[in-house]
Amino acid sequence: MHKAILLLKKIPKGKVATYKELARVCKTSPRAIGRIMASNEHPKEYPCYKVVASSGELTGYSAPGGLKAKEKFLQKDGILLKRGRVPQSYFYSFQKLIV
Repeated sequence: MHKAILLLKKIPKGKVATYKELARVCKTSPRAIGRIMASNEHPKEYPCYKVVASSGELTGYSAPGGLKAKEKFLQKDGILLKRGRVPQSYFYSFQKLIV
């Protein structure tokens, strides 16, 4: 299993990570992270809905329900969207995490 998938469990409730942040930690590109998230076979165990674009925009969610489900899961986590985007105050950084 790719490191990016495993890192999903480290994102606290009420926070999201960006593709760019995961790419930085995993030393790859945000686009590669997108492909990795799309291949996540266990979205309930490894919450890829917590990954958003750097702009806060909700992008791709290949699990059942698509982007509507992603939005619903984020709201359940206490994340309130503004104009369809996740505000930066919800962004999580892996900076202090030793991986």
